[in-house]
Amino acid sequence: MRLTNKFLMLAATLLLAMMASDSSSRAFVSPVLPNPVLVYTGVNEYFTQGGKNYTRYRFTVENFASYPNELFAAAPALPPCGTNTKSSRTWVDILDQRGKRLYGFCAFGKPADLNKIWFALPEDEIPPSWVYIELNDRQTSTKYKSNLAETTQ
Repeated sequence: MRLTNKFLMLAATLLLAMMASDSSSRAFVSPVLPNPVLVYTGVNEYFTQGGKNYTRYRFTVENFASYPNELFAAAPALPPCGTNTKSSRTWVDILDQRGKRLYGFCAFGKPADLNKIWFALPEDEIPPSWVYIELNDRQTSTKYKSNLAETTQ
């Protein structure tokens, strides 16, 4: 009888230790971040580069403040962006509704930079009706995909 009681006590102690360990490890898990909410600003810019005329379509991320600064910290230990060896941990791609990449940003330094998203097309090219962005956290291999946003008002 004593052996059975000792075994039950040991099993109960181990179970409690495992439960305490499990709940304490959960306390250190970073919070799940929301997907970006992409919004067309309605402000197009017209510019000339290399003798060609372009239209720049501007967007903002409504919930940019939901993202921590470290998401956009310089990440020299990760692969570079072209010749930029201090590109950010998170890269931002803007894609059309079919998933074709239109442009990307690899050197944002803070969440507020998400309010400076844009892509440009030759002035005579019709833009896609809808676009979205993906935030690619290269450190954790996590992607955050936005809603589809119109390219006109």
